[in-house]
Amino acid sequence: MSRTTPHESRQSDEQTLYQRVASRLLDELRDGTIPPGERLPGERHLARHFGVSRATVRQALDVLRRGGMLSTDRRGSHATLPGRPVEEPVSLTFPVGTVPAGPGAVDRATVTWEAPPPEHARALGLSPHRPTLVHRYLSAGPDGRSLRTAVTSFSAVALAEVAELGRYRERADGATPAELGRAYDWMRKAGLTLHHRDSISQVGDASSVRVTRRVRDQYARPLEITDLVVNAEEDTLVYEFTLPAAG
Repeated sequence: MSRTTPHESRQSDEQTLYQRVASRLLDELRDGTIPPGERLPGERHLARHFGVSRATVRQALDVLRRGGMLSTDRRGSHATLPGRPVEEPVSLTFPVGTVPAGPGAVDRATVTWEAPPPEHARALGLSPHRPTLVHRYLSAGPDGRSLRTAVTSFSAVALAEVAELGRYRERADGATPAELGRAYDWMRKAGLTLHHRDSISQVGDASSVRVTRRVRDQYARPLEITDLVVNAEEDTLVYEFTLPAAG
């Protein structure tokens, strides 16, 4: 009868441990705790989360990577299990309040490279007068009356990590039409998890309503802030959201 040496026993225990970590992480991928396409936390965070060493986490990630459950690029490891594509919008449209142009209506969107409104600069952590990408959206009715306007300012983090946004700096002349409808898709593709908070307030004599949206990533870094003003006498603001089925 063969005996297991202490060294072999330690090897067996270590192998069992990283396999258990891989199994638990796979469960989190499958139940949506880490959505498909999202960037995984770093090794240090995962080590604390599972109560193991970073070496064990590294082995567990390698198991999942070889099994096709993860992919790794310069931004880290991403879940690749089947699920909703990251390109598909999930109830979040950019900018907030965008509506399809009706018969005779006019929608216009442009970008400029300029200092954002002071309240935007503070929310984004930008120094006063520091320029950034500013997006303006206008929707007007057939009679030319403004129905809704939106001003969005992007943070330095968004412009540095989202290549599609960064490229708009060269076209930010205030005249060229800006097609940023997929801005949130681009952010998710860059490995950013989006958290947004919308607040609603009255403007002036209450004939208009302001919606302020703040979007941050999984590290609480600000990505953008939008102020939308809706003509409450001429237009109706509708919020629509979708919850994924439990599975």
